[in-house]
Amino acid sequence: MEQYFSATQKMEQEVMFPSLLRGVSPQQDGAAPAEGGPADLYERYQLLKAIKPMVERGLASVTDQSPAGTNASTSSDEGAESNLEERLSHHVNGLQQVLTDLTKNTKALTRRYSQIMEQINLSEDQSSS
Repeated sequence: MEQYFSATQKMEQEVMFPSLLRGVSPQQDGAAPAEGGPADLYERYQLLKAIKPMVERGLASVTDQSPAGTNASTSSDEGAESNLEERLSHHVNGLQQVLTDLTKNTKALTRRYSQIMEQINLSEDQSSS
């Protein structure tokens, strides 16, 4: 979780001109384009920015829930508890995979933006010489 928040914070600090990402194919950063996914890195940037508050709100709502709502159906059946454990494990693993993928996408986008900025700086240096 911390890696995801660290990667998004770094992206937000480094990407000062998101419009530079327009027209840059996600394939160029080494990632395979997702079916129906963002057409360019600008769209991916917008998507990653939009997802961050949802993740933050989602985690806050999970930690803010009171355990009072869970008393509605108390069952001492071990089979039901085992099923709950399996379902929780499945969802936690899914969440971990999604956060890992988001972190990789965020880091790749930030890396690509840095490369674009280096190219711009190099061309400015060469034109001023």
